[in-house]
Amino acid sequence: MSDEMLLTEDNFDSEVLNSLIPVLVDFWAEWCGPCKRLTSIIEELRSEYSGRVKVMKLNVDSAPEIAARYGISGIPALYLFNKGDVVDNCVGVQPKDKIKEMMDKLL
Repeated sequence: MSDEMLLTEDNFDSEVLNSLIPVLVDFWAEWCGPCKRLTSIIEELRSEYSGRVKVMKLNVDSAPEIAARYGISGIPALYLFNKGDVVDNCVGVQPKDKIKEMMDKLL
């Protein structure tokens, strides 16, 4: 996982809320087995949607305030933001096609 796809409390607002393009945020944690299973799909989507949708990850243990702000109670949780607002979300490991469908609705 590349550092440029990692969100922190310091860069969340600028990278997600102020983004000019939609942003898919994967809320995850190191200890979460299902989160690890989703990693390869997230990385593939990041490559496939480059320039059209930002695909980023936020470790809920490193940024608990942001996780609380969005009511994250189960991970992995995928939240799709557009112009600073949550427009779609899902919890749990999802098939790649379902995630693509979420993003394609905005494009």
